Amino acid sequence: MRYRVLGKTGIEVSTHCLGTMMFGAVGNPDHEDSARIIHAALDAGINFVDTADMYSAGESEEIVGQALKGRRDDVVLATKVHFPLGEGRNRSGNSRRWIVRAVEDSLRRLDTDWIDVYQVHRPDHSTDIEETLSVLSDLVRAGKIRTFGCSTFPAEELVEAHHVAERRGLMRLRTEQPPYSLLARGIERAVLPTAQRLGMGVLTWSPLASGFLSGAQRAGRPVDLTTGRAKLTPHRFDPAVPGNAAKFAAVEQLVALAEDIGCTLPELAVAFPLVHPAVTSVIIGPRTMDQLTSLLEGAELLLDDAALDRIDEIVAPGTDLYRADGVWQPPALTDPALRRRPTGERAATR
Repeated sequence: MRYRVLGKTGIEVSTHCLGTMMFGAVGNPDHEDSARIIHAALDAGINFVDTADMYSAGESEEIVGQALKGRRDDVVLATKVHFPLGEGRNRSGNSRRWIVRAVEDSLRRLDTDWIDVYQVHRPDHSTDIEETLSVLSDLVRAGKIRTFGCSTFPAEELVEAHHVAERRGLMRLRTEQPPYSLLARGIERAVLPTAQRLGMGVLTWSPLASGFLSGAQRAGRPVDLTTGRAKLTPHRFDPAVPGNAAKFAAVEQLVALAEDIGCTLPELAVAFPLVHPAVTSVIIGPRTMDQLTSLLEGAELLLDDAALDRIDEIVAPGTDLYRADGVWQPPALTDPALRRRPTGERAATR
């Protein structure tokens, strides 16, 4: 396993990061089997483990905490905060009030004294970024976390957070965790170059595009919309949906490329993000031991310029053919009122 420094933190992490979203009720409910998968990943040289408080409502953190007993000092442990946990007000977001509570809950579930990388899971426009950076800085000084970052922030918000930290004498966001795959290359336009300029470490998620690049979804074949990701978001996989035709067409070309260079489509998919100079580590999220083994077998795949040129021809740089589940959308897109003047002010004359 190769290791890279996570941005400017000085922390060395493996180029594969073990994602644990599929451990717990949402994926693999067997705690002992999940622990065996974690141990196998560590034995293979992975020293970077990523989880979140909202994965299976905290169950994933509990599984990780138990699995890391006796090995905690050798692992760079990352978790996240933002999404609602339980009912009621003020139990989500990026406020000081919630983060102070959430970090204590994560420490308890993980059964650890510190978190290496604490990440804000999504932007929160109801909370001033200065408020968020302030509490995260305080948590570093208190020894509860070692460094902090964010997930799925647009480039302009990375820049804003950087400048606020400088002006206010606060610690900076040190990492960004965006979705990145052969079918979702939009972050190449601004997020990755911005993170690189700011000296941020980047750990990318969904290299298999939520299963679209697993090899199971192929053009001309019936798609089972009753299981897995396809059941949760059938509109993303249904061949009858016009927008999906480009995805299936690209997958067929990528399958042919994988065959030409002697690898599987998942191996090609996981190898691709690591080529970008801004990417530190790629999160792999196996649910079973077989899935982990398969992904690790492709870890030595080296993509040459010829293969990368063919990928660029299939999916142009900076292009999103597939939008990962749960990607944050700015209010300017989700709230029509922010894009529309009052009715009486829309015409050029009155």
